[in-house]
Amino acid sequence: MRYQFDFSRILDPVIWLDAIGITLSYAIGTILCGLMIGVVCGILLLSPRAWLRAPINFYVQFFRCTPLLVQIVWFYYALPILTGVNIPATIAAGLGLTLYMGAFCSEIFRGGVISIDKGQWNAARALGMSYLQMMRYIILPQAARRMVPPFVNQSVLQLKNTSLLYVVAVPDIMYTGYEVTARTYRPLEVYTFVALIYFAILYPATLFAKRLESRYDR
Repeated sequence: MRYQFDFSRILDPVIWLDAIGITLSYAIGTILCGLMIGVVCGILLLSPRAWLRAPINFYVQFFRCTPLLVQIVWFYYALPILTGVNIPATIAAGLGLTLYMGAFCSEIFRGGVISIDKGQWNAARALGMSYLQMMRYIILPQAARRMVPPFVNQSVLQLKNTSLLYVVAVPDIMYTGYEVTARTYRPLEVYTFVALIYFAILYPATLFAKRLESRYDR
């Protein structure tokens, strides 16, 4: 028997617009917070002092080398056991996404700075510049151009990572799809529609990332 699609039963604009708003809010918020963490941690990773680099390097490697899903679940279920404080799902999910993004931004920042040719560093020192002057006027302006493409690509990935919010019942697009499926028993329509929503959001972002990459590679 041929399946009869019926999207009319699942198209509630209010529910889906709320879900899209929550998804985009988490994506933008965690990207910005992760960027700030990345700049600070990236600077510390460049420090000549091993005692400063070691804990930051552990944080970066730990969050880069463990699944984001595990991190979100750990913050929601395990951290309250250790601290004795119940953490709302919204905060646990945001914390996991932010620290995950921060770890990748740290490496993007560090990699951008160390990619600058040593001759640039030596020339700045020959001009008598202090470390801060050298970073501000010589190194960072060049490094920033190299940081933009990987940062934008990571931001696109972060938007996709928000689909994991459903695991702690944050009402994002995926969780809303789960609820609508349970109410309507139309999983094919629901998850097809969910895929189309993500495609509509992510495809322009991907094109923008490619455009930036080609622009900064010139």
